[in-house]
Amino acid sequence: MGTHTKRGACVPNATALPVALLAALAMALPAIAAEPPTPTEGDFVLRDFRFASGEVLPELRLHYRTLGTPRKNAKGVVGNAVLIGHGTGGSGAQFLRPDFAGELFGPGQLLDASRYFIVLPDGLGHGRSAKPSDGLRARFPRYGYADMVEATYRLLTEGLAVDHLRLVMGTSMGGMHTWVWGERHPDFMDALMPLASLPGPISGRNRVWRRIVLDAIRNDPGWAGGDYTTQPASLRTAAGLLFLMGSNPVLRQEQMPTLARADQVLDESLAASLRTMDANDVIYQVGASWDYDPAPSLERIRAPLTAVNFADDLINPPELGILEREIRRVPKGEAVTIPFGPATRGHGSHTLAVLWRDHLARLLERSGGTP
Repeated sequence: MGTHTKRGACVPNATALPVALLAALAMALPAIAAEPPTPTEGDFVLRDFRFASGEVLPELRLHYRTLGTPRKNAKGVVGNAVLIGHGTGGSGAQFLRPDFAGELFGPGQLLDASRYFIVLPDGLGHGRSAKPSDGLRARFPRYGYADMVEATYRLLTEGLAVDHLRLVMGTSMGGMHTWVWGERHPDFMDALMPLASLPGPISGRNRVWRRIVLDAIRNDPGWAGGDYTTQPASLRTAAGLLFLMGSNPVLRQEQMPTLARADQVLDESLAASLRTMDANDVIYQVGASWDYDPAPSLERIRAPLTAVNFADDLINPPELGILEREIRRVPKGEAVTIPFGPATRGHGSHTLAVLWRDHLARLLERSGGTP
């Protein structure tokens, strides 16, 4: 069981967000459809949380934001809850910006907060949830995506009394978690929408950039096995790789048409990111995908699923054909690739709801409509 606290709403400044997200948000579309509603924030503490590794954390704090009110349907279960998972290094706060919340959560919009109960957790190891930089450093239990999904499941069921989800969706890492949700808890949701992810193991270039980040920090003498007193210089390499992978080359060229401008944009982005990043947190966050591979169990997914990827995504490039091949094994699965265009932002397109909200509308309709 766990303990529960709530407090007033607070939306962090954009400079507190990770560099990959900052890059995407800085290039976001100017479409502002509605003023995002104000969330309620709280913390839920899980006692003696056991990780898949067998390690136990006496107190695992999970931070969350919610909008709206849970309501039970005719069957006596919550029928209007929506879970949205963030990407690597991010937090639930990223979904409160106008290009996401302003397109989805306002009056009359697809996930109108007056009709839905929207849950935006900070995943285990992220945001204001328990993480290595809280004090344990490299002695923090090694966690994987299965641990992250299990912790969030317990937050929902034990902390928020949510016994069913109308929709599970997520971006990047949150998209990968969406596949895991569909397999581990196939009857817990009505619909699934993974954004910017692939239903297969971390491999190829996706593994390479992660290994470079991990090796750069771990092989840096300044890391000191996690017991550094100042952030190791290698954290700059990690931030640079996140910046590189987060957008598309055409947009980068438009933003940085000269050598001097490229150096300026990169330096500004790195400076903003390094103010908030922590090397141990980054190692755990980037490395948490070690146990991710939904491919063997895709047939277990029962809920209607619409997977959305982007043609200019450097992390999940469509030419691999993985999504198109594996979606055939999902009984009610559909796959969509948004074409490259002036509005897309590479991997960061996942947070621009205007690009894919029509596909969300169709998924909601084919999975039961408005609660």
